[in-house]
Amino acid sequence: MDESPQLRAGTKAASRAPALRRNCELELGAAVFLADASGALWHEGERALIVADLHLEKGSSLARRGMMLPPYDTPTTLAALAAVIARYDPRRVVSLGDGFHDGLGAQRLADDCRAALLAMQAGRDWVWVAGNHDPAAPLGLPGIHAEVCEVAGVTARHEPLDACLAGAEIAGHLHPVARIVGRGGGLRRRCFATDGQRCVLPAFGAYAGGLDLRASAFSSIFDRTSLKAIVLGQGRVHVFHGASLRAR
Repeated sequence: MDESPQLRAGTKAASRAPALRRNCELELGAAVFLADASGALWHEGERALIVADLHLEKGSSLARRGMMLPPYDTPTTLAALAAVIARYDPRRVVSLGDGFHDGLGAQRLADDCRAALLAMQAGRDWVWVAGNHDPAAPLGLPGIHAEVCEVAGVTARHEPLDACLAGAEIAGHLHPVARIVGRGGGLRRRCFATDGQRCVLPAFGAYAGGLDLRASAFSSIFDRTSLKAIVLGQGRVHVFHGASLRAR
């Protein structure tokens, strides 16, 4: 990535130079979280780690429908999850919906992947929030299954509500990405999207796609005047504000 990337909205450049750091503070209502370059959200007081849209076993799900992809998404995603869990040592992990790409995904886990996931879960509270891909609890795995849960007074759910219906909120589902423009050309990067009241997390899964933050699906969720993108780089986050985040 260029050392001074810009986030493009039409022909507009970013309104503020990015800050380079491994994580950064993210305020939601009265609570303060850390947005980590891995794509996970951390709350120190509750020692809670939140990830969205792991989409485990997406490769095997697509293969069953004739779309053959290298079957490496689950090991890659679990390795990234293990690394961030080792760094923060959470008491509680919240998988914010679509932990598996379909309702039978947990049954297709290879033995080594199942053992790796169980090792991460051992000694921790684990919440599987219901997603649109996996509305039921994953079979054969420990943890609590819930439609919503709460972290530091903030509601955590899979699909974000419209701004007029929600208070402080953490969600996934939309897989936000931002367009980065540097001297060498343009890149799409996963990002946290937040306006200080709600946050949509980037997808954590290796095979998960992304939706441009300027898309209409985000227009009813955020106050655009307060919206910022915390963009994931190579081990760093880059923060962008302002007119560069306007809708198309």
